[in-house]
Amino acid sequence: MSWTVPGDLRSQVQRLWDRGRLLASLVDAEPGFPLRLVLKTPSSTELSERFEEARAWSRALLDGAKTGDGKGYRLVQREVRHRVIGSNALPVEAWLDSIDDALFMIGKQRDGQRFARLLARTRTGAPSLVAWLSANPLRALAFGDDFPRLLDIVAWVRAHPRPNMYLRQVDLPGIHSKFIEEHVAVLSELLDRSLPADAVDASASGSVNFVQRYGFRGKPVRVRLRVLDPRQALLRIGRDEDITMDHETFARLDPAPSRVLITENEINFLALPPLPDSIAIFGSGYGFDSLAQAAWLQDRTVHYWGDIDTHGFAILDQLRAQLTHVESFLMDRATLMVHRSQWIEEPQIVLRDLPHLDGEERALFDDLRWRRLGDQQVRLEQERIGFGWIEQALRGRFVEGCD
Repeated sequence: MSWTVPGDLRSQVQRLWDRGRLLASLVDAEPGFPLRLVLKTPSSTELSERFEEARAWSRALLDGAKTGDGKGYRLVQREVRHRVIGSNALPVEAWLDSIDDALFMIGKQRDGQRFARLLARTRTGAPSLVAWLSANPLRALAFGDDFPRLLDIVAWVRAHPRPNMYLRQVDLPGIHSKFIEEHVAVLSELLDRSLPADAVDASASGSVNFVQRYGFRGKPVRVRLRVLDPRQALLRIGRDEDITMDHETFARLDPAPSRVLITENEINFLALPPLPDSIAIFGSGYGFDSLAQAAWLQDRTVHYWGDIDTHGFAILDQLRAQLTHVESFLMDRATLMVHRSQWIEEPQIVLRDLPHLDGEERALFDDLRWRRLGDQQVRLEQERIGFGWIEQALRGRFVEGCD
C-alpha cells in the first residue's frame, strides 16, 4: 500500500533530524513551523475498490494524531464526495505545528532540551559561534558536556591571542592539555570563526599545525648527532658522543669536524665506525628546516645517505634545495646492482621531476620511477646493504686523504 501511515510520518521527521534541520530550527529566526509533511492518500478509484482498507487507514492516522494540547502531527480532514461511497471525511494534510511536536514524534525531546541549553550557552558566551551551531547541530550535541568546555577554551584564546605558551599551560577548570589535543579539529573550526585575522597564522593548516596556527608553543625540533672522531669531541667525556639537542642549539654549533654524513636509518647511524674529521646526523625524512638554519653546514662537506628508491631521491632533492652542495652517498647504480638479491618493492612511487639531482642520480631515478630495472618497482633499503660494502665506501669517502 502506497498510502502514508503513521510510521511513514515518523520516518519523515527522523530524516529531518538526521539532516540537522530540526535542531537548526531552534537557532534560526524563522524556524520553518508549521511544517507540512508528505501525505499520500487514496485515489478516487482506490476509495471505490478498497473502501474498507481506506477507512482503516484513515482511522490509524487519526488514532496517531495529536488531540487537544497533545503532541505529534496534526491532521487536516476534508469531506470527500464519492458517487459510490457517498460523503466521508478523510485526512488530506499532515502538519507539524512546532519543534516540540517533531521531537515528540521521534522521542528526541531530551536531546532537544540539551541542545537548547547549548544554544543559550553559546549565545551568551560566544555569539560568533551561533552560526556554526546552526550548521552543525548534531555534532555539537554529540560533544555533550564537552561542548561548554570547548567554548571555555575559545573564550580563553580570545582573551589571550597568540599566547606563546605550551598547551599544558592553559589553566582552565576541568580542562587539561590532552583534552585540547583530542579536540584540535573542532577547536580549529571554532577558533577560526571567533578570532580576528591577525590572531591566526593562515599559512599553518591542518590539525598537526594547530599550535602554530593559533600561536602556541610547539615541541622544539630535535636534532641527533654523533661525533665520529674522538679527537674532535664536543663534550670531552671520553666515550662515543650521541647527542640530541633542539634545532636552535644545533644552529649555533660550530663543531670542528669538516665532514657531515646525514643518514635516514637509525641503526646505520648507530653502527657507523669512528671516522676522522666527521660527524653523523640522524635524518628525519622529508623536512630539513632545522638543518637549513645551521649556517655552519654551508662550510662543511655534507653527504646524504638514503634508500635507493624514488622517495630516497626525492628526500635528497629536497635537502639539496636548501644545502646545494650536498653529495649523495651509497645511492649509486653500482650499489644497487650488486645488491640485486636484496631488492624489495616500493609501495608508492614518486613520479614528479626532481630538479636538484645531478646527471647520474637523475638517470638512476628515471630508471626507478619508469620501472626500467625489472617488473617490480625496485627499492633497496639502507639496512639491506652489506656492511663490508659500507665500510669500503666509508674508507674511500671519509678516510683516504685524511691525516
